Amino acid sequence: MSGIAEVLHASGYTVTGSDCAENANVKRLRNLGVDVKIGHAPQNIEQAGVVIISTAIHPSNPELTAARVKRIPVIKRAEMLAELMRLKKSICISGTHGKTTTTSLCAALLDAAGGDPTVVNGGIINAYGTNARLGKGEWFVAEADESDGSFLKLPGTIGIVTNIDPEHMEHFGAFENLVGAFEQFIHNLPFYGLAVLCNDHPVVKSLVAKITDRRVVTYGLQPGADIMAVNIHMGPSGSRFDVQFNPDALIFKQKEGSWQPLQGIELPLYGEHNVQNALSIVGVAIELGFDEDILRKALSNFAGVKRRFTKTGEACGAVIIDDYAHHPVEIKAVLKAARQASQGKVIAVMQPHRYTRLSSLFHDFIDAFDLADSIVICPVYSAGEEVIKGFNEHTLGQKIQQLHPQKTVITMHQESDLAPILIDLIAPGDFVICMGAGTISGWANQLPDQLVELSLSIAQHAAEISN
Repeated sequence: MSGIAEVLHASGYTVTGSDCAENANVKRLRNLGVDVKIGHAPQNIEQAGVVIISTAIHPSNPELTAARVKRIPVIKRAEMLAELMRLKKSICISGTHGKTTTTSLCAALLDAAGGDPTVVNGGIINAYGTNARLGKGEWFVAEADESDGSFLKLPGTIGIVTNIDPEHMEHFGAFENLVGAFEQFIHNLPFYGLAVLCNDHPVVKSLVAKITDRRVVTYGLQPGADIMAVNIHMGPSGSRFDVQFNPDALIFKQKEGSWQPLQGIELPLYGEHNVQNALSIVGVAIELGFDEDILRKALSNFAGVKRRFTKTGEACGAVIIDDYAHHPVEIKAVLKAARQASQGKVIAVMQPHRYTRLSSLFHDFIDAFDLADSIVICPVYSAGEEVIKGFNEHTLGQKIQQLHPQKTVITMHQESDLAPILIDLIAPGDFVICMGAGTISGWANQLPDQLVELSLSIAQHAAEISN
């Protein structure tokens, strides 16, 4: 939402908005000159010509109610995004996970080529310091959020699908409906467009055979992909890998010449999931006719995305990481990356996000922490939802402990407990991975100072006792 507001404002439109609390996005928009109110009230929309809402807005919201009474058009985020995209060629990045990082990588590719793209992303792109920008180039790069199905409105020229896992069942009702939406997303591409699909994900792979009237290129780490990463190595500065191509793929036959295998591609991100994300950008580079040097520059200089394996600091020799992971698949991927990067233990700190997600994926959450040495489960961030009996931080912690009796599993009661819990767990070389889509990001950013202060206090107390 904030990204759309920023692009509209930069385009010369009068933009106002409201949010339930002060936050970084509100501050950024105000600094740009956008009038943002705190709290939702009918008077906030009196001068509006159209009201744009996110999927988080409840039907009884006072501004939404007032808009309907006044017969002011009310549209979803994706509908306005679609209008912004119509005058440009567009690249839409979809998938249950990895959209934000892949969107950012795609923006970096166009930047490296001098393309000056317009970008609307779901997270803060570190190179921009914001999640959106209005460019003068011919390409529009957009994160396509599938949560309410409205991503089907987006007029993509190139479409990327990173993966498809059970999520947003409160909207889709059944997994096959979600899969059907992604299939429709691909069919919505024009005949001259391109679908870039992850061959490693079985559900995405199953769609390839069904797409007979659109151009498709696949990518992945497993044999059979048109664009495949091999010889993957994780080091102190991120990932390094080679890329092989399937010369029989339609995309290579339609382009003059053929890309030769790439050696030693460098990506300053950890995790095989990020190598997969980067491979999708290789497909985009080939389609747009960019050369190898542009691709290497885009990937090796990538500055990352806020809250995607973001280091917030160090304390007692341990590294503190903040990550947006809030789905079991994302948690597994982040912990795998941490295991590859860490010289010591991996300590997972998880804040479950929404009772509906926890209940519908409860068994998947239980199985998500295999690669963690210790697990701290924080109170559920409800996002305004009602409590669902039997599904909370306590039951989750108990089930994880039953599955992993040899591991330390702690259920946290309040934010102030986190530093005292961790001070007894961490050692030099450890990685503390704070994950969730709620308030845990703020905790992760405060943790390094809190742990250092607590460590000094403990040392001082011990010295006083010894004297």
